[in-house]
Amino acid sequence: MNTSRTAHRLVSRAATAAALATALGLGAVPPATAAAPSAARPGGPAPDGGWHQHGLHLTAAENKKVDGFVARARQAERSISPQVRAAARISHAELTGFDQRLKSPDSLKRKVATWMRETPGQTVDASLRQINDAVRFTLQWPSGTYSQGVRTAAGLLAAWGNDSTRWANTWHRAAGYKAVNSAWRAPRSGQLFEVQFHTPESKAAQLETHKLYEEQRLPGTPPARVRELQEQQNAIFAAVPVPPGAERLTAPARRLSPDPARRLPVPAPAG
Repeated sequence: MNTSRTAHRLVSRAATAAALATALGLGAVPPATAAAPSAARPGGPAPDGGWHQHGLHLTAAENKKVDGFVARARQAERSISPQVRAAARISHAELTGFDQRLKSPDSLKRKVATWMRETPGQTVDASLRQINDAVRFTLQWPSGTYSQGVRTAAGLLAAWGNDSTRWANTWHRAAGYKAVNSAWRAPRSGQLFEVQFHTPESKAAQLETHKLYEEQRLPGTPPARVRELQEQQNAIFAAVPVPPGAERLTAPARRLSPDPARRLPVPAPAG
């Protein structure tokens, strides 16, 4: 047995454990909140216990199942958030929008009802199994450290037992949304959660195009308007610089060694 290699692995794991302990000691995690329903979106709970909005609807039984899904996501978030905070700190990422890490119940219900409307015969249970962003986070780095940061943060999440279930790298696209959107399955709860990896520029473009995207995905939006909205989004994302090496970023395999945090340079002292 190679005792030198074993010792190195133990030191690497100890370094990660120490960094994780430091990150988790940042203070109490602020409570998660969901975006308040917009006044421009009439609807909500129905008198019969169902739900309706924008011509979409759920029966009382379907609505109850989504509410149960929301409650389980809220419970699971309590153990997921500390790991994401730790990965952000170790990889020197900015964790943006952390207080909005839970998707609102109305937003989840719109998504489920839309899928069921577009796919006749699809059940509410099948729709809920497709949702990976009920709990979601955004990490961002400057363009110069983006690729290294993504590799480190994703490597840490995998090393801590989270399974990568989706990895959508759109930096190579000639048009449209640019970022890495990943989905993970937490080891204890089995809860799916989303982590978006952005630069400040790509995140700003996402925020700028959000209302366009929301209108585009509504069931009643005419096809011509859908194309117009997509062209507007393409123009905004076309101005986003692509970080060096971002097109080649791929999902990590689960691993316990070597410690992915060791690849990151020591941050400069604060001014």
